[in-house]
Amino acid sequence: MSAESARTVALPSGEEIAALGQGTWYLGEDPARREQEIAALRLGVDLGMTVVDTAEMYGDGAAEELVGEALRGRREEVFLVSKVLPGHADRKGTVAACEGSLRRLRAERLDLYLLHWRGRWPLEETLAGFTDLMEAEKIRYWGVSNLDVAEMVELTTLPGGDAVAVDQVLYNLSRRGIEWDLLPWCREAEVTVMAYSPIEQGRLLKVEALGAVARALGATPAQVALAWVLEQGVAAIPRSGSPDHVHENRGAVDLHLPTEALDALDALDALDEAFPPPSGPTLLEML
Repeated sequence: MSAESARTVALPSGEEIAALGQGTWYLGEDPARREQEIAALRLGVDLGMTVVDTAEMYGDGAAEELVGEALRGRREEVFLVSKVLPGHADRKGTVAACEGSLRRLRAERLDLYLLHWRGRWPLEETLAGFTDLMEAEKIRYWGVSNLDVAEMVELTTLPGGDAVAVDQVLYNLSRRGIEWDLLPWCREAEVTVMAYSPIEQGRLLKVEALGAVARALGATPAQVALAWVLEQGVAAIPRSGSPDHVHENRGAVDLHLPTEALDALDALDALDEAFPPPSGPTLLEML
């Protein structure tokens, strides 16, 4: 498996980024696992999983510090993402939070900076902070996380709001609500969708229907779950805390769910039965 074979998704600017990246939620919190987690992140970059997602919230900055150490000397190889907490997301607070993230990450700029979820500050305040950061060349793009259709419509009607690049949301086989309205809206608006917890923090792996598909395809349940997300044209950022898991996750890039082969198709039908698509609008789910 080489980096060259990696799938990509396009940002609104036309820039292509790796469809399968690396998440860091809960990383950096256990000193005994630090070296393994650093090795996993570095291996992921080697294998083309070059979108690295983190946040000031994760371990109160510990994940950002871990990422900064893991990417030392390799910053230009990755598309680096972090997030501002809603409580910090007024104009000045957004700038200050980003500067704090950059210090912990040992970086001069972020490729993408997200509002982690909506809080008490008006979106106009956060947008102003993002604008300041872009003008200072401390971020390249900005986006949001955990915003549903109505909030995205509101955002994009604000001055400058149509520059939103990404909406990062909870999406996996067991959390398909965005397929009803948010995912089609983002496709029409050319906003890139990025899925966090694409294997439901491992809980999906115990579902027999997923195991049946994996057996039919000669893959693992995690690879099938990740490949399914990628097949929807959605980027995925599974947490990758060990080199073994990184290798397994990377296998999803080369796994294309079949449109032929009777046994595999029967298994995929069973997957839809186990994880049915939405039959109507649902509230956006979060973890």
